[in-house]
Amino acid sequence: MTEFALSAQLREESGRRASRRMRRGERLPAVVYGGGEPAQSISLEHREVAKLIEDERAFSHIISLKTDGAAQDVVIRDLQMHPYKPRILHVDLQRVKAGQQILVHVPLHFVGEAECVGVRLGGGQLHHILVEVEVSAPADRLPEFIEVDVAKLDKGQTLHLSDLQLPAGVTMPALAHGDDKAVVNVSAPRGAAEEAPTEEGAA
Repeated sequence: MTEFALSAQLREESGRRASRRMRRGERLPAVVYGGGEPAQSISLEHREVAKLIEDERAFSHIISLKTDGAAQDVVIRDLQMHPYKPRILHVDLQRVKAGQQILVHVPLHFVGEAECVGVRLGGGQLHHILVEVEVSAPADRLPEFIEVDVAKLDKGQTLHLSDLQLPAGVTMPALAHGDDKAVVNVSAPRGAAEEAPTEEGAA
């Protein structure tokens, strides 16, 4: 497994003014909470966080957070972005321990698209309805992604959450609540459902 790490500094100042000064200095405010310990207000280097999240696996991996020489394991719980600039405004990090069951969103990786029966032979169009799913898994066994094989998907067919193959120990809360969302489907070719013109007035 790839190791992900961040370096943090404890911060004493809080509030909007302090946060604005921090961001002007290319750092961003963040908070660490959970694990039965008090929440900590910290600051992170914006460039370091921006580089980290370029890898989608960072959102479903344990991150080693080093603060004043001490390290703790965390996961990204929330990321606040600027509404129109490529800037991170705030990060929420949750402490985790090996074996602890946690919820994370993991990306879906679609495979077999070039061989998809409904597209290649049926002339249909493949539609990705979901690009990520929420899973529950032990913190030390978080999947980096969930693979979705669409090679045998025919036109008019849909794959749902219940059709996905999950690693051992990984579950999807949505299914426990009866919410079997559609993940991907193949629509019929445009115009295929149109009825043939009637021959009114034919002898």
